[in-house]
Amino acid sequence: MTESPTVGELFRVNAVTDDQVSAAVEVYLTDLYAGTFQIADGYVVNLDAAVAEHPWASLVVANEESSPSLKRSIVRMAILLARAQKA
Repeated sequence: MTESPTVGELFRVNAVTDDQVSAAVEVYLTDLYAGTFQIADGYVVNLDAAVAEHPWASLVVANEESSPSLKRSIVRMAILLARAQKA
């Protein structure tokens, strides 16, 4: 695995659980300026950067007409695609 794997890569090897990803999504949706989040033992992910770097996610989250379930799904995808950093 690379030095800075994606959260999705960590998920595939069971280093990150579904509950941890869901917690990260909820933290971001509760605080759009959440910053760094410990996604798993030894790994952090910048939630703000994850969404900002995913053009569709940032548009969906900013759109007041987007449903909560759509926002949750797109933020989850952005987090799974984000690079985790060793803590």
